[in-house]
Amino acid sequence: MDFAKVLVLVAGFFKEMGRPFAVIGALGLAARGFSRATFDVDIVAPAEIQDDLVAFLEGQGYATEYRSTGYSNHAHPDRDLGRLDVVYVRGETAEKIFAGVSVEEGPGGVKIPVPRPEHIAAMKIFAIKNNPQRVLQDLEDVRQIMGFQGIDRDEIVAYFKKNGLEALLERLE
Repeated sequence: MDFAKVLVLVAGFFKEMGRPFAVIGALGLAARGFSRATFDVDIVAPAEIQDDLVAFLEGQGYATEYRSTGYSNHAHPDRDLGRLDVVYVRGETAEKIFAGVSVEEGPGGVKIPVPRPEHIAAMKIFAIKNNPQRVLQDLEDVRQIMGFQGIDRDEIVAYFKKNGLEALLERLE
């Protein structure tokens, strides 16, 4: 997969629409200094842009494999364009995430917007709550995030508590 090619494509859409987005998942973590293998691009976007984004992606040849109010998953037959997963946020959550975005160097030197590590952890914790099968990979990512220098551990602990996942927090500590 050509991550840089996908990121440039997506960034062009958001720039044209005048809307924010941010790179999450393994690429977002890599921009923060933690790398692990990945085979897709994960982004977070404002919920109100979902219809336009899905139409754009389908116009680029992506097939929408799954769509709900909070997520959509897309796959392209061209291996260079691969898979793209989108998390949609709204309201106060969107405001907090996009207010904390910084621009970091991504694959191929492409500049990418990345949320605060605490917000990436929050999305991973929420994903675990909604799909316990994600616990192994996502909990390891959260553990790595909690080890980042300057991280607000109390904020991440609060996300575990908010989602009723205190037992998982105990596994990390």
